[in-house]
Amino acid sequence: MSNLMYNKMWHQTQEALNSLLDKESQKITEPQSNKVIIFQMLATFYIKYVQIFRSVENVYDQIVHPQKRILIRKILDGVMGRILELKNEMVELELTEFHYFDDILQDLKLAPQQLDVPIPKYFLKERLDVIKGREKILSWILTNSGLQIPQVRHTVKSIPLEEAVKLVQVAERARQGRLRALFMKQIYLQELRAKQMKMLGDKVVDTSTAALQIQKVWRGFHQSKKTEKEREEEMIFLGMNPPSIFNEVSATIIQAENVSRLRNEVQIKHEENYREALVTIKEDLRIMEGPDMRESLQHQIRQWFIECRNLTGAFPDYPNVEDGGSAIIFSSKTPEQVIDDIIASQEEEEKNKKKKQSDTEKKPKKAKKEKEKKEVKEKAKEEDEEWKMSPSVFLRLMEEGNNLYKDMWMNKDESWNFLQDYDPEMIKEEKRKELELEIRVQVDELMRQELKNLKLAVNREREPPPKEGKKGKQNKGKAGKKRKKEKKEKDLTPDRTIESLYKELVEEGLLIQAQKFNLSDYIGEYSYLGTTLRHVSIEPMPSLLDVRQLITLYGILPLGSAEVHENAPLVKSLLLAGPSGVGKKMLVHAICRETGANLFNLSSENIAGKYPGKNGLQMMLHMVFKVARQLQPSVVWIQDTEKTFYKKVPQAERLNDPKRLKKQLPKILKLLKPEDRILIIGTTKRPFDAEIQSLCKVYQKIILVPRPDYASRYVLWKQFIQRNGGKLTKALNISCLAKVTDGFTQGDIIKVVKDVLTERRIRQQARKPLTAVEFVTVMTSMNPVYKEEEESFKNWYAKTPLGRKRLLAQMVGGGKEKERDKGKKKGKKEKKKK
Repeated sequence: MSNLMYNKMWHQTQEALNSLLDKESQKITEPQSNKVIIFQMLATFYIKYVQIFRSVENVYDQIVHPQKRILIRKILDGVMGRILELKNEMVELELTEFHYFDDILQDLKLAPQQLDVPIPKYFLKERLDVIKGREKILSWILTNSGLQIPQVRHTVKSIPLEEAVKLVQVAERARQGRLRALFMKQIYLQELRAKQMKMLGDKVVDTSTAALQIQKVWRGFHQSKKTEKEREEEMIFLGMNPPSIFNEVSATIIQAENVSRLRNEVQIKHEENYREALVTIKEDLRIMEGPDMRESLQHQIRQWFIECRNLTGAFPDYPNVEDGGSAIIFSSKTPEQVIDDIIASQEEEEKNKKKKQSDTEKKPKKAKKEKEKKEVKEKAKEEDEEWKMSPSVFLRLMEEGNNLYKDMWMNKDESWNFLQDYDPEMIKEEKRKELELEIRVQVDELMRQELKNLKLAVNREREPPPKEGKKGKQNKGKAGKKRKKEKKEKDLTPDRTIESLYKELVEEGLLIQAQKFNLSDYIGEYSYLGTTLRHVSIEPMPSLLDVRQLITLYGILPLGSAEVHENAPLVKSLLLAGPSGVGKKMLVHAICRETGANLFNLSSENIAGKYPGKNGLQMMLHMVFKVARQLQPSVVWIQDTEKTFYKKVPQAERLNDPKRLKKQLPKILKLLKPEDRILIIGTTKRPFDAEIQSLCKVYQKIILVPRPDYASRYVLWKQFIQRNGGKLTKALNISCLAKVTDGFTQGDIIKVVKDVLTERRIRQQARKPLTAVEFVTVMTSMNPVYKEEEESFKNWYAKTPLGRKRLLAQMVGGGKEKERDKGKKKGKKEKKKK
């Protein structure tokens, strides 16, 4: 795609965003009480913002103009934050983390795949050098300390000599047996032919009948092959089977990848040119326009001195540096307007003094009556209050970006800028303002001194000494309050560098290397019956792609963008609960991989015996969070987090002291600020063993990770078999495999596929295609996740704060419906009696 195409895409996206912002501003002002209508409104906004987010992210990734990219980045962060705000609104309304938009998607004519929230590529692209450098340092420390585990693909087990001899004997006897069988088969065929010749005797075979027989066999074979081919073509045409070139990468895709790579190179070049231009253009302006700016500012301020003196009889007080100096007086005002403002302010001050004297007498009498009125009004408001959307930070940000687009880029003629390099005129406009501010500071210092000299020379007035008593006391009081409020952490390692702390944490095994998993590797399918099940008041189990979407929203987007993390609803901690093998660990590593975050492992097993005692524990946590803050984004992972919150510690684990972090974690969470891009993630396969209150205090968001449903299992089998070198044929019934393996997790499926698809079996596929029985026989030795275990997870989740709120809401809703039904029945009975 050319630059023009991406510019066109951007303009279209901005139009869509503009109309959506107008709609949202209209809808927010309308008060609503019906929860169904409110949810539909929020859901439609959410879906539309996701569509805009997808296109803006694509535009930002591919557009090469550096000044456009700055504005697009601002809008991209705004849209991202708004999506998180709307998600938070939906959670508070429906009291559940999972939402289903089947009916709304049908109305908007969108596929469920278009709901997938993309991960912006700039998270990694703009920090690629830093991430690579850190990975090199980490691997160097691990290899030097002997902690790097070499990846061995084929493990060779050593066996005793007797067993080896037996294996060779078995293989040799089998080979001899196969050869003997072939020899016997040949003898049998020879004898059969001899018998047939004897039976025929001297009969002469007609050549025409022999030719007919051969033709018959050949035509039958040829027609069967032709029919098979036609059937296959028909199935491909109907979309039942994929085409033969389906898995092959087309030439257009390869070309598109090359073009995008070249675009990235152009982006980097243009960005460097733009940064250089920012410096050079400012210096040129300083030389060319700086002296004129200085003279005009001095003339303007001198004129203000003289006119104030003529009107008020005294020279004015010069504004302080803290207040902004002369910029406050002359901001978009002429000297005449400034003088009028001074006269008006003096008159207002005299009036205010007289009013204050009269009000002080009347105040004590009216105070009680006013308080009573306010209380009555507040009660009435609380009763009549209807649902209103909470104030948004990102709406303002998007509106600012949209207005900038309208002013600067909407109707801009760029026919001269075919290569889409920086615009020097725009840089000049920006740098003129910066230069004017810098020169104004210097001019203010000179003019302040000049004003003093004028006062002494003309008026012979000495400036009264500044009254520092009250201001000083006020400032001290404020500072004291701030110090009381903000309890800063004591730096226990003031003399140590971050590099040394980083090295120590790696050597102790507290800072580990994230495995190379992308979030797209967490395969699954959408839940297509979520809305219909909820209409029948059945709570559906979330699908794997619902879980993946939550990980993107709560984990990846806030960690990737500092702007979003500071202003969006803050998520400090996340709990992933589910049976073993469902991919909890993989999701943690995927978060780190997608955002380039450091991974700290504070699992009870990992910290056992390290940094003993209270002081040791404090030192360990201090080091971990100091490094995490300095090298953010960071993820602190607590595997098997139920052990930290055990109801009763098992005797076998008492020596490890698994509850070491229980009291410290709530304190750490309080110290985390919106500026700290740190996420605490806990994973658990037995949450019911933990104290639910203390667990829920620490973990702000709880995500239930389920076993895969039929649709997800179908996709998993298909993908894993192909990735491990397997070929999908008609002999392999994947639908049957997905049905039979109900209850088995992703981990079980991967293990089975790897066990079956050995190198030898992959080579045999041409003459012996794969069948479902091969996989099922291996699975018989494994234990699935039974329905009882799934129910126990559901029951546990119902005890969490959000689960309890949802149950209460359902009970209240159900009670109201029953009352309405009773009322209707009574009304009908009364009518019948009459």
